[in-house]
Amino acid sequence: MMKMRINKCFASLTVGLGLTMLAGCSQYNQLMGREEAVDYKSTVVVSDPLSIPPDLVQANKDPRYKAPEGTATYSQFAQDKQKAATVAPQDRVLPQTPGIQVMRDGNIRWLEVSQPAQVVYPKVVDFWGQQGFTIHSQDPQAGVMETDWAENRAKIPEDWIRSALGSILDSVYDSGERDRFRARLERVNGKTEIYISHDHMVETATADQRSWKWVAGKEDPGLNAVMLARLMVFLGTDVKTAQAKVEQAEKAPGTVQVVKADDGRAVLTLSEPFDRAWRRVGVAIDNADFSVNDRDRSAGDYYVRYLDTDSGAKIEQPNFLDRLFGGKGTAEAKVYRIHVAQQGSGSLVSVLDKNGQPDNSGTAKRIISVLSSHM
Repeated sequence: MMKMRINKCFASLTVGLGLTMLAGCSQYNQLMGREEAVDYKSTVVVSDPLSIPPDLVQANKDPRYKAPEGTATYSQFAQDKQKAATVAPQDRVLPQTPGIQVMRDGNIRWLEVSQPAQVVYPKVVDFWGQQGFTIHSQDPQAGVMETDWAENRAKIPEDWIRSALGSILDSVYDSGERDRFRARLERVNGKTEIYISHDHMVETATADQRSWKWVAGKEDPGLNAVMLARLMVFLGTDVKTAQAKVEQAEKAPGTVQVVKADDGRAVLTLSEPFDRAWRRVGVAIDNADFSVNDRDRSAGDYYVRYLDTDSGAKIEQPNFLDRLFGGKGTAEAKVYRIHVAQQGSGSLVSVLDKNGQPDNSGTAKRIISVLSSHM
């Protein structure tokens, strides 16, 4: 069950204001219907005193705000002003992106866009800002970006007090849940594939009920699908078409097994061809929180950084806030290659060291185990 807390310092004030103002408030949410199930607000506040006000973002495209060139006349000014007035607001929004398809393999959904990655990437960055997120990290060369943790405000119940006071209580209520999203872009035959995954954290009471702690929750494939649909709409697809495409199903994914190779290494076998195996391994890497340095689809290699916390070596751990909000510890992650290769009608997944040699270490076996648990 979802836990929702209210700041006790404001409890009495909240009730008092609610009773006083309820009579003068309209039941707006009842008239408009239930709020959407996804409404994020970033936990990171970004202050940018040099930001252009929203109404002036398009100023450089409007003849009314351009300095006249050469000899200016009133008739020319009036003509430019009339021309600007005829431009509809919707003509200034992001133009529709052609050739967007939703692909699906079991629970894995992704977008296939008929544009190069260098064109699509900045649009995806803008999309997260529109959804209420700030970007924590990004690597355009690797085609990956990660948001900061954000709270889904739609999970806070719409009781009569909150309905009456509206945004006044936004700083008082807390859903006790946070999500962080990742987007990964891949170049495939002149097109771009976009994958979205997320981490989920839930605030729970400690055993003695005296304090609270954050624990990892389960990823919801349905939430990833919602974000893909919203991204489609952001790129220019109408809402109904986006919803219909995302809901389309395909056959279930093939089986995955951990087996021992002839040289004693732990490897994964997948009962599906390379293209599908490559895709599933990529999503598993995202879900397992590996840091991806690079990828080479033609060679079948994902270059990842992995910090083995089960090796037995003593590691100086970061504090709670560092772990939750992206701080780094003192231990250094090593680079490995996760190699995907066609094997008959199926595929084989193995771990190589940074030089491309087979890795039979305990860490390599744990990487295989982690991947298997996310597939």
